[in-house]
Amino acid sequence: MAALLLCSGLLRAATGADGAIASAITSAPGGLLPVTAQAEAGPCEGTPATEELLAAFQLREDRLEAREAQVADRMQALRLAEDEVAEKLAALQEAQSSLEATLALAATAAEDDIARLTAVYENMKAEEAAALFEQMAPEFAAGFLARMNAPAAAAVMSSLEPETAHSLSVVIAGRNAAAPRE
Repeated sequence: MAALLLCSGLLRAATGADGAIASAITSAPGGLLPVTAQAEAGPCEGTPATEELLAAFQLREDRLEAREAQVADRMQALRLAEDEVAEKLAALQEAQSSLEATLALAATAAEDDIARLTAVYENMKAEEAAALFEQMAPEFAAGFLARMNAPAAAAVMSSLEPETAHSLSVVIAGRNAAAPRE
């Protein structure tokens, strides 16, 4: 089909048939007016149906413009809301980072305090440390004993009452008994 159209166009161009056809149409009694004659004729008069159609098109165009304005307003409101959400999200992330830093500092400080107190108990005489451990709750005292170096912990344990030494040993031995093994 394309080949036939191409051949037809080449044949018309070669014979000059296009010019002859165009001149025959414009010179024919019921033929087309030349472009200049059409421009001089002026605008065409509309019928009532055409006027109604034009009015309906104009009304529809006005509604579409109003709708476009509404959509543009909504898009602007959404952009503002997105910007506000982004700012709040950034503020929340900054607050979370600050809180994590504070918690890390608090955990480190608490760990440092416990390590310092453990060192104090290690450097005390065994009898004096044992007297303090006798007054502590077994779970609390067992935590310090578990952190102490073995010779200092052994000296304190040997200075404790046998019942207290036993209860501390049970707590220390059972601290990780419930931990998962796999």
